[in-house]
Amino acid sequence: MTATSADSAAPAALDMTAGAVLLDMDGTLVNSDAVVERCWRRWAERHGLDFDEVIEVVHGRQGYASMAVLLPERPMAENHAENREMLAAETADMDGVVPVPGAPAFMAALARLRLPHALVTSADVPLSTGRMAAAGLDLPEVRVTAESVGASKPDPEGFLKGAAALGFDPADCVVFEDSEAGIRAGLAAGMRVVGVGARAARFGPTVHVDDLTRVRVSDAGDGRIRLTIG
Repeated sequence: MTATSADSAAPAALDMTAGAVLLDMDGTLVNSDAVVERCWRRWAERHGLDFDEVIEVVHGRQGYASMAVLLPERPMAENHAENREMLAAETADMDGVVPVPGAPAFMAALARLRLPHALVTSADVPLSTGRMAAAGLDLPEVRVTAESVGASKPDPEGFLKGAAALGFDPADCVVFEDSEAGIRAGLAAGMRVVGVGARAARFGPTVHVDDLTRVRVSDAGDGRIRLTIG
């Protein structure tokens, strides 16, 4: 666990309390990197783009938004059409999809203690349902998926909708994210962000952890959530 300042020593443990937590899926709860890389490598080859540059863009965003960054002159209608193809390909490929370390216990604690939480993902309903099932994780009752928003991360719309659906002020929510786009979205929503995994450390989350084995969930009283990080 690291603090946002590289010059300060990380505490042995940090307690954060919140009304609700908002959870990204890919890279945060589910390791789907193998599938994402296979699908986007094929797309990069088709368009004559460098795969390393492509993969730096795609994490956290909806596919059409990534395509708009990578092919800025192309009509958006073509991006949406190819995004539908991409979603179908990813939904059909669950090989190598596994939970992020600590995710099963983390999700089980939230459910067991009946603490407010929501999934906020750039995946659509079929893809998010398939990947959570492949990773052996139960879907939260509240979900904000690609169909629910008009703008992709890094726009904060998804996290703001998640907070509203759970009935909490954005400032009382903690986001769990792995990508630059997702971390920027959470911070833009006025929320604290726990960055999960190696990617997240570069993008200024409030707190960073290697994986979810570093996070313990408990009831802080009155239905509030205590997150012990470290």
